[in-house]
Amino acid sequence: MSLMPLPKYHQIYLVLREQLDEGRFEDGLPGELALIEQFGVARVTVRRALQRLAEEGLISRNPGRRTRPVPPVAEPRNSGPDGAERANLHGLLENLVTMGLRTSVKVVDVATVSASTQVADALKLKIGDPVQKAVRVRSTREGPLSHITTYVPAELARSFGRRELMKKPILVLLEQAGVKVGRAHQTISARLADNVLAQHLDIAVGSALLAVRRLIYDEDERPVQWLHGFYRPDRYTYEMELSRVGSIDAKVWVSKDVSAPFN
Repeated sequence: MSLMPLPKYHQIYLVLREQLDEGRFEDGLPGELALIEQFGVARVTVRRALQRLAEEGLISRNPGRRTRPVPPVAEPRNSGPDGAERANLHGLLENLVTMGLRTSVKVVDVATVSASTQVADALKLKIGDPVQKAVRVRSTREGPLSHITTYVPAELARSFGRRELMKKPILVLLEQAGVKVGRAHQTISARLADNVLAQHLDIAVGSALLAVRRLIYDEDERPVQWLHGFYRPDRYTYEMELSRVGSIDAKVWVSKDVSAPFN
């Protein structure tokens, strides 16, 4: 497989940006020498990648001090009285079953880890609280479809591990553990593949991916799962039915039913 002719500094930038987004560098990024050794490149290459991150406001670089991530600005979540922004979970379990029949899953890793700032904030936990982190790659007959990382509070994940994750989606396992799924908040954006995603999804570094962030709540409004998903756009389609709400002047469109499968 031939890779896209991306400069080495840009590949390093992509990797570090994804790791920053996952909250891996709360205590500061590795020093230049450590990054040089890790990626096997010259100092100028590492500095150019760090400069790109700094220009985007993702890190703060001060001479004589450790390079640190810049905390993201929390985006307001509008919640209208009709709850139109919430994902419609009708048919959720049916979608899960269909997804399981049509695809196979490989559990790359599953472990209990300490919640980072971002994970703790999403799941309403304390920093350092135990959470189950599971990384899976789902495939169709054509090949890899998605790379999914999920975070679940450890107390809710006690009844399942690698073996169970190979057989059933996490939401089904949570339901079996007594969790009553309530609603989901989801965002969809575009992302470029770093070297790790490229390897798992059998694509070139820098290829465009569909990035999904999904936070699942139970019926008591407690966050029970935070999902980071990356999908190959040539093998994944997100569909929804839209209907007009209100008067013609309002021109507001809302989702009637989410048909894209949950993981």
